[in-house]
Amino acid sequence: MAASFGIFVLTELPGEAGELVRAIQERYDPKLARLTPPHVTLVGSSGVGSIPSDTPVERIREAMAPIAATTPPLVLEFGAPVRFMQTDIISLPLDPHGPLRTLHERIATSGLPFKASRFLFTPHCTLNFYRTLTRETQRELLALRVTAPVRVERLQVYLTRDPQPARKLLEFELTGNGLSALA
Repeated sequence: MAASFGIFVLTELPGEAGELVRAIQERYDPKLARLTPPHVTLVGSSGVGSIPSDTPVERIREAMAPIAATTPPLVLEFGAPVRFMQTDIISLPLDPHGPLRTLHERIATSGLPFKASRFLFTPHCTLNFYRTLTRETQRELLALRVTAPVRVERLQVYLTRDPQPARKLLEFELTGNGLSALA
């Protein structure tokens, strides 16, 4: 969600995986840890761009609620950390295929407007974004492993207008069997 304008759809990481990611971020990129909870961005950074910030919240709710109501919670695994080409950005990737891809595609084809994205869908959790890394800290980060399961139980919709803090607009529970939208 960093350095962007628009509306993003993400899943905050609960449980052990979220706690481990938070500890890594606090150690290697305290600014990132302060600004956002550990999360995986589903819409806004890859696959499709962000939703334009002037999109009515009710329109987003109408498009997202049925998706959340018919998607069961997901349990996923992080891969080994990777470095985004020619940057100090290091993240934990998730498999871009399977149920996470299906969820992303359902949102992308929901009828909501999206800005263009420069990247293919590459779901990940960022460990380092703001801090310039030494070779040693880069090696340390790339050697870390988060083996706790990644639980995707809720979707959060955030409005970002840097440099202002991101603001949560909506939250949806993935129920797989009934309508559940939290505002």
